Amino acid sequence: MLSIYQLKPRFQSLLRPTVQRLHARGVTANQVTLGAGVVSVLLGLLLAWLSHITWLFILVPVWMLLRMALNAIDGMLAREFDQQTRLGAYLNELCDVIADAALSLPFALLAGVSPALVVIVVLSATFSEYAGVMGPLAGASRRYDGPMGKSDRAFAFGVLGAGIAFGIFDATWSNGLLLVILVLSLYTLYNRVRQGLAEAR
Repeated sequence: MLSIYQLKPRFQSLLRPTVQRLHARGVTANQVTLGAGVVSVLLGLLLAWLSHITWLFILVPVWMLLRMALNAIDGMLAREFDQQTRLGAYLNELCDVIADAALSLPFALLAGVSPALVVIVVLSATFSEYAGVMGPLAGASRRYDGPMGKSDRAFAFGVLGAGIAFGIFDATWSNGLLLVILVLSLYTLYNRVRQGLAEAR
């Protein structure tokens, strides 16, 4: 299933020099993971507090791009410089889910946007990530199948944030895009369970 996640190897190649410099300076994978999570939560709180200032939502696509880079960097530091730890595995999964929720929920406070739809989108994203994590419990690998994986959601909410910031999306368009994200997230949930079972067999 097509997903932005499939571009990850090329993205990692571009980031490798940065990763090597960070390692040389003593930066660890867990520090990068926690840092990205903390900034995501702080940005979510800022957007929730100032949701009436819609141009601030341009920070969503900017931070989503940086966050995707940081997510790739922490994984590369862990794998390529022997920094993989059990704590890191927990932080990697938990920080991603918390950050996604923190960056998504402020959209529920925008005029005309359906709060219930935003909450359901956040829940469906959480469930799809949980289904991916459950792969090893079923005898499969950690599943990253799309079409609405972590990177795809980051792109979709980045587009939504930019559209709102520049006044391109009104409430109808915003709710429509959220509905598309929801449908694709639910299909991702189904797809990860299906592919995990197929792999385990």
